[in-house]
Amino acid sequence: MISPLAHVDPSARIGENVTIHPFAYIDANVEIGDGCEIKPYASIISGTRIGKNNKVFQGAIIGADPQDFRWKGEETFCVIGDNNVIREQVIINRSIRQGEATTIGNDCFIMAESHIGHDCLIKGKCVLGNGVKIAGDTEIGKCTILSSGAMMHENCKIGDWALIKGGCRIGSNVPPYVIIAHNPASYYGINAVVMRKHGFTEEQVDEIAKAYRHVYQSGTSVYNAVKRIEADVEDIPERATILDFIRANNFKIVAIDLNQY
Repeated sequence: MISPLAHVDPSARIGENVTIHPFAYIDANVEIGDGCEIKPYASIISGTRIGKNNKVFQGAIIGADPQDFRWKGEETFCVIGDNNVIREQVIINRSIRQGEATTIGNDCFIMAESHIGHDCLIKGKCVLGNGVKIAGDTEIGKCTILSSGAMMHENCKIGDWALIKGGCRIGSNVPPYVIIAHNPASYYGINAVVMRKHGFTEEQVDEIAKAYRHVYQSGTSVYNAVKRIEADVEDIPERATILDFIRANNFKIVAIDLNQY
């Protein structure tokens, strides 16, 4: 159902069983997949590609022009996967780079008044609480939760299965499976409750906790902590995920204090 009171550009490609409510705005050069629902006063801007079964709530702006002086009008994109819920007043910016995209994976829940900047990658199954602010060129791993009011500085990365507590300001990389709290942001333990609910075994949880005791509670450098993890933690896939993340980000991760860098 497409309301006659909605603006839908004739060139927009609309899938089957799409509902577009009154006063929604669908720009040119937009694709909306099957089964989506666009609520009143939501805006889908040129360059946006939306997958199947997404809900976009009132006042959201998807594919907004980048808020970055480096963007000079190049054709860029915003790509949204399947089965996402994007609540009221959310703003998601397009990329600033010719032909590239800000990308949201599948099965995300993005709560009201969140902002996702240019060229971000949110891999999927993530929850962003109310008022989360994510600067450009950031990456969020799968199954990660950012609680209400959390903020991410540009060029930071968060690993899979992390939990960022409400109001935290993230200015460095957050490794997988951890909880980060307080300001300045610091290690608060591992995300054991959520991981157990989703099938992680006690052995996996114990080995992950052991790995992070070396990183955050041994008083050594991150580089030396990696050596201890290799020697002391069982060779399970989660160990490799932790080590790969730390090495890929040049040993720069959120720590208890800056002396650990």
